[in-house]
Amino acid sequence: MFDLTGKTAIVTGGNGGIGLGFARGLARAGANVAIWGRNADKNEAARAELAELTEVLALQCDVGDEDDIVHAFAETVDRFGRVDSVFANAGIGGRSTRFAEMTLDEWRDIFRINMEGVFLTFRTAVQHMMEHQQGGSLVVTSSGSAYFGMPRGEHYAATKAGVNAMIRGLAVEYGKHGIRANAITPGWIDTDMTAPLLANERFERGVLPRIPRKRWGRPEDFEGIAVYLASDASAWHTGDVINIDGGYAVA
Repeated sequence: MFDLTGKTAIVTGGNGGIGLGFARGLARAGANVAIWGRNADKNEAARAELAELTEVLALQCDVGDEDDIVHAFAETVDRFGRVDSVFANAGIGGRSTRFAEMTLDEWRDIFRINMEGVFLTFRTAVQHMMEHQQGGSLVVTSSGSAYFGMPRGEHYAATKAGVNAMIRGLAVEYGKHGIRANAITPGWIDTDMTAPLLANERFERGVLPRIPRKRWGRPEDFEGIAVYLASDASAWHTGDVINIDGGYAVA
């Protein structure tokens, strides 16, 4: 049921953190994996790791650039023949200036990657899946900030609420074509991006006790959900926002 042999998955931002966790799980289950990322050195390091598990392609791609998306998707299809699942994980964010001092450029920088990047990635994927008429799985990495107030991060939170709405629309519009769409909401995950914050003793004292599992999340905690959503086991699962957060959202 969870065997991904013969299937191909794309993971944007798959060269580190949660994205690499997704990619590693998919590779272990037998999928061909295409990693798209902007950092060539990180791409190569991830490719070398995953190449011990499966066939892997690493492409330099800026998901906010329409031409980059089209070319990367075409190259992925040229290599593997088709694409069965797409994990739109690439994103930027974090706290910024106070909302009253935030510039339009700051606002747009976040939307370019976190919202437009997901739109461009999924639009290209849906076009491919509709052409091949074999269905597929669309997965986006969301955030708890879509629900909880995020001071100085209103632009980031707005993009995450937006992709959740996009997922629900895609699930309804394309469900009859066998295309399912889901979002994953991570909790506090120990990655390069969050390391400085998680290392802050005051932050740790305030947040860690509120996590029922009593530890920070790790990229490997996302291997299983990636395999499930890419596999036939999730054929009836669509339009959902799935918390992978150690219980933080319900504590």
